[in-house]
Amino acid sequence: MSGEHALLSTEIVNRGIEASGPDAGSPTFSIRVRRRLPDFLQSVNLKYVKLGYHYLISHAVYLATIPVLVVVFSAEVGSLSREELWRKMWEETSYDLATVLAFFSVLAFTIAVYFMSKPRPIYLVDFACYRPSDDLKASNAEFIEMARKSGKFDEESLSFQSRILKSSGIGDETYVPKSVFSTGNCATMKEGRAEASMAMFSALDELFEKCRVRPKDVGVLVVNCSLFNPTPSLSAMIVNHYKMRGNILSYNLGGMGCSAGIIALDLARDMLQANPSSYAVVVSTEAVSFTWYTGRNRSMLIPNCFFRMGCSAVLLSNRRRDFRRAKYRLEHIVRTHKGADDRSFRCVYQEEDDQRIKGLSISRDLMEVGGHALKANITTLGPLVLPFSEQLLFFATLLHRHLFSKSADSANAAATKPYIPDYKLAFEHFCIHAASKAVLDALQKNLELEDRHMEASRAALHRFGNTSSSSIWYELAYLEAKGRVRGGDRVWQIAFGSGFKCNSAVWKAMRRVRRPNRNPWLDCVDRYPVGR
Repeated sequence: MSGEHALLSTEIVNRGIEASGPDAGSPTFSIRVRRRLPDFLQSVNLKYVKLGYHYLISHAVYLATIPVLVVVFSAEVGSLSREELWRKMWEETSYDLATVLAFFSVLAFTIAVYFMSKPRPIYLVDFACYRPSDDLKASNAEFIEMARKSGKFDEESLSFQSRILKSSGIGDETYVPKSVFSTGNCATMKEGRAEASMAMFSALDELFEKCRVRPKDVGVLVVNCSLFNPTPSLSAMIVNHYKMRGNILSYNLGGMGCSAGIIALDLARDMLQANPSSYAVVVSTEAVSFTWYTGRNRSMLIPNCFFRMGCSAVLLSNRRRDFRRAKYRLEHIVRTHKGADDRSFRCVYQEEDDQRIKGLSISRDLMEVGGHALKANITTLGPLVLPFSEQLLFFATLLHRHLFSKSADSANAAATKPYIPDYKLAFEHFCIHAASKAVLDALQKNLELEDRHMEASRAALHRFGNTSSSSIWYELAYLEAKGRVRGGDRVWQIAFGSGFKCNSAVWKAMRRVRRPNRNPWLDCVDRYPVGR
């Protein structure tokens, strides 16, 4: 029970003056009990560390053999003088044509196998983020007023959404489709297609123009949208609109939540590894009209307050000639799925309420579940990205804890905490999914990050809201608009979503990224960070 209590926090909330009833005119207060994000860095599961080291060893074992061969060869050659080496090579060794041909054949075969088995580098040529028109902007006050005029909410629901917005970290310039404030049903196929096509086609038009690539040149297309999945699919809509080629490999991912953008990247990477000299486009979006809930269940009203319009389009390439113009190279993708646990599976759940109104329910366990998924993900990622000194200290203390904690008394076991790796040494930039202010605050505290590391995430949440799976690209666009990405910098994109999933992508900047001419932040980036 003590462990359960440690995850709870209490807050006294002033609810104002009671308007009616026997206590009319009196101030009222309520006590709010919330679950905190667990201190996941203090409890690391060894199996995720082993998984990370498995990834490291399986991909880097050939690199370990090269230094050994070089050392052995150098020691052998270094013990001989120049005359002795020449004599051994030409005077004491007899060569025939068959031996020479066999040697060069084996050498050529070894080199060919090496290059054929080596994964092709995946380059990010460029990306684009959708910037909706200004007539779709809605301040928090306008949001509540338009929701009231729609006639779909009672005053209690409106008051609850207003309180959530005040502490959400969302600013007054986010974008909301007009259909959600209409008096009728906004979640129609017509409205969904109109919203999705407007966002996707705008982002793709910009992407193709920036990259100087024709739609017919694209060999792989992956689209992810969690809640809106029409027939024909969104990927088919794109193929039809741009008249793409008939043998394109197209995929449509649905129902995979806010972390689906990295899942789409992973799928595109696999397709590029199997199809040389190809382009892949990844489109990440969400239809806000299909996340909109008009009932009275508070856990289902929360998404109304956070989700906003957004879309990203990314061009990937495995063509070696794109090395010169690409912005980033994909280094790692690590995916974690906690769906085997029932609480994790149901913490973000689409269902109907008591009045059979469909909505997205957010569980009170979300922070705790997200913390455990994030802990597993970063523990697996650590051996791939952390400096060797950090890995050595971390693994040594973790091994000591697992070997000796069982035999030691409880006091000593509690005192032997694992070394907490400094992930700031592994990355220069952090793009953490902008879910909410509370989530970002908890992550900053537990990962021991500085304000500058969280700046892009907080700015994206304030300016564009929670744009679901595309939020990590608005954050990278912010860093580029600020001119902060330099050659060799490592960027960590991390997202989490329903299932429950936590996924990471690591990029390395190929060169200094100049401030782009087209960017959703260009007219407002100088106003951030807020309150500086």
